[in-house]
Amino acid sequence: MNDNNIMQQVSSIFSVFMVIFYLVAGTFMIFFFDQSNIDKALRVIIGSSFLLYGTFRAFRAFFQIKRIFFDKETDDE
Repeated sequence: MNDNNIMQQVSSIFSVFMVIFYLVAGTFMIFFFDQSNIDKALRVIIGSSFLLYGTFRAFRAFFQIKRIFFDKETDDE
């Protein structure tokens, strides 16, 4: 394995952790965050943005992991 492939693998695994973070943060903002100084509409907007971005990152991470870990390449360098 070359160094570039190892960095891509580490980056794709880090992407999974970031997906989890965004989805948990969005869920927390919408359903469990009860600060009185932030309006509920603003919490829903921010939480929904986190959920949408987390979903977007999940699709990108899925295809990146599929490409890096599971596609067969005939590159024998």
